[in-house]
Amino acid sequence: MIIWIRKIHKWASLLIGLQVLIWVISGLTFNVIDREKARGNTYRQAIAAPSTTNTDLLPVERILKAYPETIELNQATILSQPYYLLTQQQGLYRHFTNRYHIVNAITGQLTIVDKQLATTIAQASYSGPGSIGSVNLIIPPNEDFLKDKNPSWQINFDDNLETSVYVEQGSGRIIGHSNSNKRFADFFFMLHFMDYGSAGNFNTIQIILFAFVTLWLTLSGLLWTIHLLRKGQYRIKR
Repeated sequence: MIIWIRKIHKWASLLIGLQVLIWVISGLTFNVIDREKARGNTYRQAIAAPSTTNTDLLPVERILKAYPETIELNQATILSQPYYLLTQQQGLYRHFTNRYHIVNAITGQLTIVDKQLATTIAQASYSGPGSIGSVNLIIPPNEDFLKDKNPSWQINFDDNLETSVYVEQGSGRIIGHSNSNKRFADFFFMLHFMDYGSAGNFNTIQIILFAFVTLWLTLSGLLWTIHLLRKGQYRIKR
């Protein structure tokens, strides 16, 4: 039995050693790369603030009466225009599954974040030299934002960084910008957190298995040490 323990111990040591090497390389990479570039915000800019005052807005009570299924109402700004963001299904976080209605806060008109509106929002948040190459509706999973569980518009710009802007279809909010720098950093985050299944977090089956392998390595090493002690392999030299 001790022979099998030794064999498994050696292979487990190799597996653990490779992953530790990956952690070292990815950790060093995080210390070298520029944080701002790694976030994909090289060509991102703030959208101008609204000029409309609150006195111009429709009463909240009128909106809630028109949409009785609303569980939460918030004011939102899209392209400097005021809107009411009505939540019909609410997740714990914004990137969880949510369902919204967007209502113009001045006219009361229901607004749909279609391809044209999403493109305009993306252009307003973009300060780079590129022009729009393509616009696609992305159904999760989103390769650039794995945690996000909601449909979004992907607006691709043909600049030197291959920038993509993601606008949530339901709310019109900008999920984020992504480019080649962010994708490079995301690759090393995937390695560092052993997220080989692209779950978008470190709570994965790989981490759990790795923990059990590490536990086995510890126990088998202990058994092997006890075995060598009983055979008199360890001796104290005077």
